[in-house]
Amino acid sequence: MIGTIISAIVVGLIVGGLARLIMPGKQSIGIIMTILLGIIGSAIGSWLTYKLGYNNSNGGWEVIPFIVGIVVAIILIGIYVRISGGRALKRAGQTH
Repeated sequence: MIGTIISAIVVGLIVGGLARLIMPGKQSIGIIMTILLGIIGSAIGSWLTYKLGYNNSNGGWEVIPFIVGIVVAIILIGIYVRISGGRALKRAGQTH
């Protein structure tokens, strides 16, 4: 159980970090949110690829679900930044 949790955190960090590196511009989110969105993106990406019929018959590293997870994490980070970014700027008294 603890190994699964640690694995999810590590994968979330990698997927979320890569998603943030690929995204253009600055994303003002913390490491915890990056990990959480990476975990969610990875889970949704894996689920989506398997629902679309992906089968890793060679038993190796699953590249396609990993890439789809990064794409989903990019979308999630973009949504999060858009939703939270506006509130953060308004709270600070700044305007766009």
